[in-house]
Amino acid sequence: MEETLLKTNFSFPKQTAVYKGKVRDVYFIGDDYVAMIATDRISAFDVVLPKGIPFKGQVLNQIASYYLDATKDIVPNWKICTPDPMVTFGYKCEPFKVEMVIRGYLTGSAWRAYKNGERELCGIALPDGMKENEKFPTPLITPTTKADEGHDENISKEDIIKQGLVSCEDYEIMEKYTYALFEKGQQMAKEKGLILVDTKYEFGKRNGEIYLIDEIHTPDSSRYFYTDGYEEKFRNNQPQKQLSKEFVRQWLIENGFQGQKGQAVPEMTPEYCHSVSERYIELYEHVVGDKFRKESSADLENRIEQNIVKAINDYTV
Repeated sequence: MEETLLKTNFSFPKQTAVYKGKVRDVYFIGDDYVAMIATDRISAFDVVLPKGIPFKGQVLNQIASYYLDATKDIVPNWKICTPDPMVTFGYKCEPFKVEMVIRGYLTGSAWRAYKNGERELCGIALPDGMKENEKFPTPLITPTTKADEGHDENISKEDIIKQGLVSCEDYEIMEKYTYALFEKGQQMAKEKGLILVDTKYEFGKRNGEIYLIDEIHTPDSSRYFYTDGYEEKFRNNQPQKQLSKEFVRQWLIENGFQGQKGQAVPEMTPEYCHSVSERYIELYEHVVGDKFRKESSADLENRIEQNIVKAINDYTV
């Protein structure tokens, strides 16, 4: 089994702080820069699962880097460079406390709620009679709060502004960027035989300007269907073949785990972890349109440390 990176404990030149999220470890360098390490941790239902997925961090980081480059004409973003296959080095931004989720189809958690009789999503009324995986007439923005710990919660645009989480002016800019990024992502996916079903974007501010931050269009933040077979499967009420983390959630649900108190994570065998790794690599190759090249997983921490130190020396004064 390949070595996986589950935790980091670096001390870099000019390091001022470190934030460890569910999947990424973010090291703050001076006042203006961050080094974001995509680990091989995997989370579902807001729980970090106990085993790592080989090459997952590399897949996430390289897809995000690809899309940050492809969309920088739409919105400024935080990326400066990718000094390591698992690392992005970029500008520090002050993040907004909401995530901009955008949905093109009724699926995932939205479908589970709809199936249980809910007809409103983040203040948006949904019609009766929709089917699982049905396309919305126009994409819906369904924001969530951004929790430091525990579960993110759905929230309406009106409540975001009313609670002062984001100003009306800033929200409308983020809304415009979200629609434009999703349209670009759908277009790029279509060229590769995929449907970008839904995704989320995070934004922050730097020097008074709104930036796209964090990841974009990765299997952790997005859901993809295959274009080929979508219509037939939809007509026949069959599950879509998809490339996303949803298959991990479904496996957990089937094994009695949805992140609720008292539930135990099912055993993640080496064979299962390898199968998840292969799905992530498959998504990379479809989304990027290029063969995935596995970097050596030997001495991961030393490699990452050396590459980040070089970036700090190259880009900071």
